[in-house]
Amino acid sequence: MRYTTSNPVMTQNFWSNIQGYNTMTFQGTIGKLAYLLGVVTAVAFVAAYVALDALEAGNAGVINGMTWGGLFGGLVVAVILMLMRPENPAVLMTIYAVMQGMFVGSLSLLFEAFYNGIVLQAAFGTLFITGSMLFIYSSRIIRPTPTFNKVIGSLVASVMMLYLISIIFYFFTPFQVPFLHSSGPIGIGITLFILSIAALSLISDFGFIESGVRMNAPKNAEWWGAFGVLVTIIWIYIEMIRLLSKIRE
Repeated sequence: MRYTTSNPVMTQNFWSNIQGYNTMTFQGTIGKLAYLLGVVTAVAFVAAYVALDALEAGNAGVINGMTWGGLFGGLVVAVILMLMRPENPAVLMTIYAVMQGMFVGSLSLLFEAFYNGIVLQAAFGTLFITGSMLFIYSSRIIRPTPTFNKVIGSLVASVMMLYLISIIFYFFTPFQVPFLHSSGPIGIGITLFILSIAALSLISDFGFIESGVRMNAPKNAEWWGAFGVLVTIIWIYIEMIRLLSKIRE
């Protein structure tokens, strides 16, 4: 039976695109997720340190370079992963984690410069949401049914399209998407809604992992399961820090 997921990294025929002999386990997936999160965290600390030096020196170009370079670099690697489906994706996923560490670290430093303590609050908020979603999933309060995954997948695609339009507006026009970045009640509500979509995406990710283990998926599927959760956790963190900054304003 195929498992449909809201994560754009995984397609409906995902299992037929990977090969291997040993089978997927929860422990192996958790270990690979811990590794990828460790890379993101370590690089984020280094990026934040470099960004702090650049901020004190008044060199905004370095910060912008790391922020946008990490964002677009990670996006390119993710697209390559989706298109190529390498049998051993460890190297590309590590590169993705490095890119996202640059993005998260430099962006976090910018937010921290304006809102003291916001990074720690966002980190704890991300941990709370992730833990809550894991509890909700394990308790079967919300089940990743095909209908659920399709609805969340459609919402995720819509949000990604909205952000893409926002980036295009930022670089090429003097306009911006209404309310997306504003700190009024509507802007806060939009960010809270997007954060809810990101959180619910974890339910789909957890279902993907459980489905892979139950179906004795190849061992390298652990990387894909870990990667899907990593992408969602980073998304939750970014939305959390945006929400907190809007509330403070």
